[in-house]
Parts: sequence; structure tokens; C-alpha cells
Amino acid sequence: MTDTAEIYAIKDDAQRAEAIVNAFLVASMIPDPDGAAKFIADDVDIHFTGNTPMQHPREMTAYNKARYNWVKKDIERCDVAPGDGETIVYSIGTLYGEWLNGDKFEGNRYVDRFVVVDDKIVKIDVWNDSAERMIKRAAGQPETSV
Repeated sequence: MTDTAEIYAIKDDAQRAEAIVNAFLVASMIPDPDGAAKFIADDVDIHFTGNTPMQHPREMTAYNKARYNWVKKDIERCDVAPGDGETIVYSIGTLYGEWLNGDKFEGNRYVDRFVVVDDKIVKIDVWNDSAERMIKRAAGQPETSV
């Protein structure tokens, strides 16, 4: 669901927060950073892998362009934890795509943590296995083990 009117019409806070996060992720994967920005607070606090601080989805897109020709998420599930004045949404799954050298990859684990307050994403933390895979590739080791 990416229609903002539909999303904001959802009565249940937890379900609405999950829909907001999913719409943000869909826009981010296009990539449409300005479309994704519709779902974030003006003072959003974003930290990508390596604790890299960012302030706008445009920075997320630029960061990914420095690592991948393209990358998408296979969202396996979202865990939603309603709290006092905020809802925490974890998006869990794997990344797939193409490294800058043209090699394809899949099964790259990720966890994204979102804090939603007043129907806006106010905090995003991103973790994934890309750095570990890049280190292994540089050392001539297999990226994953069975």
C-alpha cells in the first residue's frame, strides 16, 4: 500500500506505522528519495551501516550508489512494537542486487529499525551484511558459507 490517504486512514496505530514504513521502503527501493521523504519527520535521525549519519533519503540513495549498481530488499517480515507515544517497526529480510563490478548477490541479511511518532518516521537504523561480504570478496573468500 503506497497511497498516503489509504495509509493515514488506517485506524490502528501499529498497523498504520507498519504501512508508513513499508511505503517508505517501497519508495526507497525504486529509488525515489523524495517520495520516501513524504514519510519522514523534518528532523529525522538516520544511521546507516557503520553508524553513518544521514538526514534525508537522498543521502541513503547516494550511499547505496557507492556500493551497488542496484539493490532491493526481500522483506521477510515486519515486527511492530507499540510504545508510549511511539511505535517501533523492525523490517527484517535479505538484500539482493548487483555489486559495482556487475556480480549479482542475494541472501544478504538486513535489519532496519524505524521509530514512528505522530505518523512520521523520526529515526532509522540500518544494519546489513554488505560490509562483511565486501571484506570477504576483497580477501578472495566466499561471501557466504553454507
